[in-house]
Amino acid sequence: MTTRAQLMPRAIQNTGRAPGEDGRDVPQRGEVGSLTVFVAVLALTLFALIGLVVDGGRAVAAQSAATGEAEQAARLGADQISVAALRSGTIAIDPSAAVKAASAFLRTAGTAGVVTVAGETVRVHVQSSEPTVVLGIIGVGQIGVSATASATNVHGVTRAD
Repeated sequence: MTTRAQLMPRAIQNTGRAPGEDGRDVPQRGEVGSLTVFVAVLALTLFALIGLVVDGGRAVAAQSAATGEAEQAARLGADQISVAALRSGTIAIDPSAAVKAASAFLRTAGTAGVVTVAGETVRVHVQSSEPTVVLGIIGVGQIGVSATASATNVHGVTRAD
């Protein structure tokens, strides 16, 4: 013979009330643990955002430093005036001295770069990478940084005041 307790649903047996009688919603079977998934996704999103802020800031600082080094190297190269051209009455850049001086500056700064001279313009391209701090945990070990700068040796009066 079956008793009345055996016929009652388990939720009513444990509390004496039907599900939802006390004002609380009873989670459906498919909803159990959904908050855990939400928290996990939110934590991963916040971690990625922190990584972008920290390592992105470091990359911007490295970009600024690379640009400064490229500009300084280009200016130094543009300052290398050809002595032979000066003696003949013209002012021109000595291409080999310009490449040598700009490359020496980049070596001293600890940066690899390519120096080219075209006419009166010295162009320097610097390329490096910045190691990551936070994003390294998810496999992004470095952020590439590159900068290009050019300088021209301007002499004499170029325009009226």
